[in-house]
Amino acid sequence: MTEDVNGKSGCVSRRSFALGLAMTMVAPGVARAEHPSVAYMRKVAKDMLNAHRQGTVASFRRAITRHADLAGIGDYSLGQYRPKLPSGQKDRYYSGVATFMARYFADQSRQYPVAKYELGEATVTDGKDVQINSKVFLMSGQTYTVVWKLGWIGGRYKITDVKVLGFSLVYLQRGIFTSFISKRNGDVAQLVIALNR
Repeated sequence: MTEDVNGKSGCVSRRSFALGLAMTMVAPGVARAEHPSVAYMRKVAKDMLNAHRQGTVASFRRAITRHADLAGIGDYSLGQYRPKLPSGQKDRYYSGVATFMARYFADQSRQYPVAKYELGEATVTDGKDVQINSKVFLMSGQTYTVVWKLGWIGGRYKITDVKVLGFSLVYLQRGIFTSFISKRNGDVAQLVIALNR
């Protein structure tokens, strides 16, 4: 098993992250709900489709930085090692998390082109937390069911997780990060360095 945190870890297969990519590479569709979160998801879709067309790490990183709850995702991804992240390294770590996700998406975008998507209705799950079901249609004819999880953070919606075929991408990322740190005797600083290479 390789220990490269930037996309080569054996903890999660490339196919698992390809499924994540498939749900993010969206094309214009028709929303069936008028909940404000659905209007927000249309913006996410437009930005991710633009990133998909460019196919670069930088384009995906812009979309991820704009729409993802990087602090929440980053903190969760550290698991039991979260208290070991020095406060002075947080911004650099969150920046690295965005780059990490963007690298996967850019890498997989060439292999899993999306034809279209359909957004379902929004369901309020807890307070202002929302889930939106969607279906993604690949050019190959395959389809995937995707559940977007949104939180009301800082006066706006942010993506907090995505489930593809029932698998949480944030949970899979946590497995990669905690395994990497564990193999380095709990040294979170090494993960921060690796994410920013």
